[in-house]
Amino acid sequence: LRDQRQRELPRSKVTTSGDWRLRPPPPASNPLSLRVAGRQDRLCDEVQEVVYFPAAVHNLGEHLKCTYIEIEQVPETYAVVLSRPAWLWGAEMGANEHGVCIGNEAVWGREEVCNEEALLGMDLVRLGLERADTAEKALNVIVDLLEKYGQGGNCTEGSMLFSYHNSFLIADRNEAWILETAGKYWAAEKVQERIRNISNQLSITTKIDREHPDIRNYAKQKGWWDGKKEFDFAATYSYLDTAKMMTSSGRYCEGYKLLNKHKGNFIIEIISE
Repeated sequence: LRDQRQRELPRSKVTTSGDWRLRPPPPASNPLSLRVAGRQDRLCDEVQEVVYFPAAVHNLGEHLKCTYIEIEQVPETYAVVLSRPAWLWGAEMGANEHGVCIGNEAVWGREEVCNEEALLGMDLVRLGLERADTAEKALNVIVDLLEKYGQGGNCTEGSMLFSYHNSFLIADRNEAWILETAGKYWAAEKVQERIRNISNQLSITTKIDREHPDIRNYAKQKGWWDGKKEFDFAATYSYLDTAKMMTSSGRYCEGYKLLNKHKGNFIIEIISE
C-alpha cells in the first residue's frame, strides 16, 4: 500500500521524501498477518502509475536498459506489480508473484551522493522484485548490483537535479529486512521487532546483521569512526545537524509512535494519519 501525497508547490520548491512502515507478525501468528505500508511525497506534476509486468524468460547474453544504464539480464524474471513515477524504469514500491514486497526511501549523509548516471534506488527496487523469491534473496540482488554498477543519477524528471542514497524495506511472508546505503557501502538489519519504520534518514545503529566488507575500514579512513567504540552505522555515516535531517528525524519518530499506538490493530486507514 502506498499513499501518494503530491504537494501543490512549484517544482523548484518541492523536495521528495517519504515514510515506510512495517508490522511483522508475532512469532506464533499466521505469517500472512505481516503488513507493509508506505507514504511518499513526489512532485505535484509527476505522473504516477500502477503497472503489471508478467514473468518472462530471457535470451542468453541479453542486456536490460534500466532508467539510465544497461546491465546484464538474468535468464528468468518474476511477475511484478509496481507503483512508480511514469518517466522511469524502476519503481518506488512493488510486490512480486512470490509475495516479496520492497519500498525505498531517499537518505543522505557524510558520503557524497553521485550525480553521474548509474542505477537509481528505484531501479534496484524493481530488480530485486524481478529476480528474487524471498526477502533475503532480494537483499542479495540489490547489494550485488550496488557493488557492480553503483547508484546515482537524477531522481526527478526534467532539469532540476535531485540525487540521493537509498534505504529499503524488504519483506516477504516470513521475514523482513532493512537495507540502508551510503554510496556503495551498506548495512542490513533483520527485523525482529513487532514494528519497524524508515523515513529519510539512516536508522540502523549497532544491530547490524549483514554489512559491506569495507564499511568499517572506510569509516576509519575518513575519520568518522575511531575503530574502538562500538560501530554505529547511522551515527557514523549520517550528518545530523542540518534542517533536512531534523525534519527526517521528526518524520521517523512520528511514524514509530503511530505504529506503536496501533501495533495490535494495524489497518489500511491508519496510514493516512
